[in-house]
Amino acid sequence: MADIRRYPGLRHFRGAPTVHIRHVSKGVLVHEGTGQSFWFRPATAVLSEVPVDDRELPMLFHARTGDHQDVTVQLTVTYRCTDPETATSRIDFSIDPDTGVWRQDPLSQIGTTLTESTQQHALKILATLDLETAIRTGVEQVKTAVAAGLTAAHLGMEVIDVRVVAIRPDADLEKALQTTIRERVQQEADRATYERRAMAVERERAIGENELQNQIELAKREEQLVVQRGANALRQAEDNARAAKVATEAKADGIRKLAEAEAAGEKARLDAYRDTPEATLHALALKELAGNLPEIGSITLTPDLLQAALRRLAG
Repeated sequence: MADIRRYPGLRHFRGAPTVHIRHVSKGVLVHEGTGQSFWFRPATAVLSEVPVDDRELPMLFHARTGDHQDVTVQLTVTYRCTDPETATSRIDFSIDPDTGVWRQDPLSQIGTTLTESTQQHALKILATLDLETAIRTGVEQVKTAVAAGLTAAHLGMEVIDVRVVAIRPDADLEKALQTTIRERVQQEADRATYERRAMAVERERAIGENELQNQIELAKREEQLVVQRGANALRQAEDNARAAKVATEAKADGIRKLAEAEAAGEKARLDAYRDTPEATLHALALKELAGNLPEIGSITLTPDLLQAALRRLAG
């Protein structure tokens, strides 16, 4: 709002750097621009105050998608006045020369025009989208369509930015969609759990098969070890038998050769005695017998022995 000081018959106006002022007196433009400060007569002055700073216009409206579903669109349009002369010629920005207050509500008129134009472009683009697409990618598409189609040049305004905050379905439908998504996510989680369990079972089976294969391999090696030990024992027994046979044969051969040597010696001795006279042989026998008799320390002769010896001599 402008700062106007009242004096008798005169007024002093002091503007702001974000407000464009037009001072017309008797149909002639006297002052125009931002940051103006001047004196004027209230009886002949026509003052217009146009804000030239950035203004934000939030909107919240309902739209219908291509599959006949209701959605709520929340967006914000940023605009500013770039042509105050056109704006004052199309919209009443005049202020009271005594109070500096707008006689009308120009910002509401601008807001209504921009809101209806924005809704028109948003409804047009959403009508071509189904609900799922509108929720997933509708924000960017609505922003692009509104920014490209929205214009306020005929009002002396310029649209600076369009920000689509959200596109949401009604509460019941949103809850249903959330339930569907939750079910889908839960199914994915269950599937991941089942796959993890199946993988664990597969790994356990592989481990069991590996252990069984190891046991089979170990049993085969034990069997080979037993067979090899049996073969080694058999070979050792055969070697021992052959060694014992060789030792027995050698011993028997030695005994046989010794017997043959003794027999040959006896034969040679008998051959030596064959041509010896009989008396000589008796003498040698007695000698041999005497040499083999035990040593006699003393002899006891009893009557019985003497009688037997005398009887033998007499006979």
